[in-house]
Amino acid sequence: MHCPFCKADDTKVIDSRLVAEGGQVRRRRECVQCGERFTTFETAELWMPSLVKRDGSRVPFDEEKLRNGMLRALEKRPVSVERIEMAISQIKHKLQSLGEREIESLQVGEMVMEQLKELDEVAYIRFASVYRHFQDLQQFREEIERLSKK
Repeated sequence: MHCPFCKADDTKVIDSRLVAEGGQVRRRRECVQCGERFTTFETAELWMPSLVKRDGSRVPFDEEKLRNGMLRALEKRPVSVERIEMAISQIKHKLQSLGEREIESLQVGEMVMEQLKELDEVAYIRFASVYRHFQDLQQFREEIERLSKK
């Protein structure tokens, strides 16, 4: 690590601790040459996979699009923002833990439906009706029956 003050390349770590719920390491450093102290933060660089759409096109993962879709399904439902953000984090964690460079967008949709099913059944039905292109009332009934059986 280069010193931000004198640009020397020899610094020593004085103190390290975990921050951001263990997602980062905060290090206090001291320059061996000029004696100045500074703080650095380290995070693991994790890549989100690209999404392969139904038509075969590839797009980068878009967390805002994921959030907006879930919020639309959860509109006017009694679910806290904290629970929604936790669900989004779980989806992102699953995607990262797969270790794949590309993933079918259908898999992401299934992950969203799993999370919505746990958060709010009405939101789940809303999302499923759009995601699975429900054409008539019978498809709604079938999905509600499947949900009721579980």
